[in-house]
Parts: sequence; structure tokens; C-alpha cells
Amino acid sequence: MAPYDDDEVRWKAVKERDRDAAHEFYYGVRTTGVYCVPGCASRLPRRENAVFFDTAEAAEAAGFRACKRCRPDDPAHAHIPLKRIMAACRTLERAVERGERPPGVAELARDTDMSSSRFGRLFSKLVGIGPKEYVQALRDAGVREALASGTPVTRALFDAGYSSASRFYERAEGVLGMRPARYRKGGKGLSIRYVVTESQLGLVLAAFTGKGVCAIELGDTPEELAASLRARFPGAVVKECEPQLDEQVREIVSLIRTPGKGLSLPLDIRGTAFQQRVWRALRDIPAGETRTYSQVAESLGEPGSVRAVASACARNPLAVAVPCHRVVRKDGSLAGYRWGLERKRALLEAERHGRPGEEGDEPDQS
Repeated sequence: MAPYDDDEVRWKAVKERDRDAAHEFYYGVRTTGVYCVPGCASRLPRRENAVFFDTAEAAEAAGFRACKRCRPDDPAHAHIPLKRIMAACRTLERAVERGERPPGVAELARDTDMSSSRFGRLFSKLVGIGPKEYVQALRDAGVREALASGTPVTRALFDAGYSSASRFYERAEGVLGMRPARYRKGGKGLSIRYVVTESQLGLVLAAFTGKGVCAIELGDTPEELAASLRARFPGAVVKECEPQLDEQVREIVSLIRTPGKGLSLPLDIRGTAFQQRVWRALRDIPAGETRTYSQVAESLGEPGSVRAVASACARNPLAVAVPCHRVVRKDGSLAGYRWGLERKRALLEAERHGRPGEEGDEPDQS
């Protein structure tokens, strides 16, 4: 159970004037018609007269008016926790950038005028991961950027704050999708074969490594598709195969025609550890159903990571096989899709009706 989700826990916070609970929830007083934040200096109500709300808007919708003492409806007050967490993120970013030891949770909490428990809880809620994981993600990003620019592997690791190379090498496949030396060279030495052929949704490029399918791209011209593949693996040996439809390519074309059937081929998906988690979650969405970005984030146990989930969807290298087309906005409308909203609509229609989608209303341009 998350903190303050239970009314008795909330009442205890109100009774003890727990300032850490401010804006975590709101309480109204039936006898006065006023609502406050926990920690308000107003006279405490009797337990039977207290009613609890998740948001200030919910309290006002129930007919309560804002307390003039603690001003629970003041946006400047409600946004204070977010601003403090953002400041903590900047502190961690500066420490990693300078190669310094990042401050711990207790130190960050003290700087933001919060208790350690509340700081850790809010950080995870608003950022999507905890402070330690955030520092780790910053270091991983620093390594990827340094290796991509040609920095020697050992220097890139220590510049990013790793205390030993062995610690990074244990995680390298998940962080980089390949060994560090190969990543530094843009996948140099990696052999990729690809085929471009017709599909129900236009041209499709299917690319293979020795491990399995590493890319499925949809597009309008062979040149566009080949350029996208080479940009993803700039140092790899990329070769186009003869255009005959072997068994693997036929299965991929069949998947695009009937996306609900799934793909039995082995996949060679290269991405960060978080991206891999998102892509696995997408593959768990049943055909014919959709999920919102928020629901995907919640399924990962990280409800604050909605933007990171959307970013992982946008970087999905395997169209249809990793069904990012099944993720929509909260209102059910279609969000962005790398390969075009018309294709996304067609795939969803094919899954709902067992046939390719047909042209309907104009695609969502927002």
C-alpha cells in the first residue's frame, strides 16, 4: 500500500500535523465546509467530521472551499514539491557531469527541506525511478555518448563515474545492446542482412543478425528504409539480400497482414535496460486491445515514467513484432507512430476485425 492511501493513515497525518503529507492528499471538515492540507495550523476537526480527497479539485467538486490559512488551492504551493525534486535532479546531473560523488538521499532531502522518506517517495513518483537509479541512468547515458564520439572504452567508463570497468561490463549488454568496444565503433564488425519487399502497409524492411531479427521498418521507398537501418548501425556491415521471399521474410509479411498472430522468429532487440522492459510489456498486450502510456508505466511498477515509456515506444526497432501501435492516449485517440498514424490505425483495425484496416476518418495530427 502506498503512503497515505488509507483513511486512517491520512487521519493520523492530519492529527500529527505531518507537513510531509502536504499536497499528498487533502482533508475537508464537514462542519465548516473548508478543506486543508495536512499540517495546516487550523483547529483540528473531530474524526467523524473529516473527509479525505486525493486532489484539491475533488474537494471543491464535493462543495468544500479552500482554507485561507494553508491555501491548498494555491498552485505555487502545490508545485513546490515538483520544483524541489527538479532541483535535486539538477544537483545529481551536475555531480555526474563533474565526476563527483553524487549526494545521498539524506543530503538531497535536507537540501529540499523534506524528510528522507518523503523525498525518496516523491522522487520515485515524479521521476519514475529512485535517486540511485537516476544516477545510474545518467552514467549509462554518459557512457553511450562518450563511446559514440570515439572515446576509448576505459576512459568513457571512468569519466562517467564507474568505480571499476568490471561493474559496467556486467551490465553492458543491457545498457548498450552489445559489447562496449563494438558500440564505440557503431556496431563495427556486426554483420546485418536485410530484405525490402512489399507488404499490406507498403514497403517493409526486415533485417537479421546471427541472433535473429534486429529491425522491422515500414516505409515508402527502399532508399529511405536502408538509410534508417544504416543510421541505426553506422559501423556494421549491412548487406541487402536477394529479394526472394524466404521463410523468415514471408512470416514477417504475414505478421503485418495479420498482426494478431504474433511472430515465432528469434529477436535480436538492442536497447537500454528500461527500453527492453517497455518492449517486453508491449508484447504482453493482447492483440485487439490497447493500453495508455500511463497503464504501461504502471505495469512496470513505475507510474511516473510515462514520458520514458513514450520515448521507448518511439525508439522501437521492430514494427508490429513489438506492438507499440497498441499504445494510445488516455482518451483513446491515436498518439504518434514512427511509421505513420495511418499505418497504426490500419494495424489496430486488422487486430480488431481480423483483416487489414481500411481508410477511415482523417488521422490525428496532434
